[in-house]
Amino acid sequence: MRRFRHLTGQHRTVDSNRRLGLLLAFNAGAVNAGGFLVVRLYTSHMTGFVSMLADNLILGNMVLVLSAVGALLAFISGAALTAILVNWALQHRLHSTYALPLLIVALLMLVFGLVGAVTLDWRTPFAVPVTVLLLSFIMGLQNATVTKMSSSQIRTTHMTGVVTDLGIELGKMLYWNHNSRPPGQQVRANHQRLRLFAGLLGMFLVGGIAGAAGFKYVGFVFVVPLALVLFALALPPLWIDRARLRMPGRRAAGSTLPPAPPPPR
Repeated sequence: MRRFRHLTGQHRTVDSNRRLGLLLAFNAGAVNAGGFLVVRLYTSHMTGFVSMLADNLILGNMVLVLSAVGALLAFISGAALTAILVNWALQHRLHSTYALPLLIVALLMLVFGLVGAVTLDWRTPFAVPVTVLLLSFIMGLQNATVTKMSSSQIRTTHMTGVVTDLGIELGKMLYWNHNSRPPGQQVRANHQRLRLFAGLLGMFLVGGIAGAAGFKYVGFVFVVPLALVLFALALPPLWIDRARLRMPGRRAAGSTLPPAPPPPR
């Protein structure tokens, strides 16, 4: 429990950011690949939806235009909700600063998995659009959470930037330095960043394979274990903050507060 608390607690370290980033990259890969088998769309990144919006605006297919706009707004709304929750938690000096949005992600994934497994009828006209909106909202929540906790150093729901940064570090590693250059001017790869980006890419891929296999052979219930892992990550700091979450506006007389957090970002 203490290890989980450190992964999602208010005070961040390079190691805790890396470990949580790897776990959430696996989660994003699984939801993205599994969701594609359900709705035939990748919902973890918005590049395709922006292109869909542009193409179908020219082609005059307003149904797909509205679908793309809806997915974009859902992703943006999820990211905005994360910013609201994180800044509110920072102002109230909560340990669960980054656990609150992850708890909502876990709840939504649990509802999606259980409801989809029991009652979802894909012949209903609104089933696919609602699912796309829900998955896009979930991915916006998760991506913004990792972005804020790592000061924009880590992204987990899309791999374009990760692959680009990985390529840059590989190029530095393979660069041939002239012996005449002083050590301070030689090109050197950042091996810590290289391992981080390779790990994120690998976990997203492994998560995608697991998600595709899970949705194909198990169905919607496959999402439930993923949601339970996020619950396990979010609950320890929330348990510490249980008194403050019940009475956020009250302060016990003479209570000792933790050091003030950095200003909201």
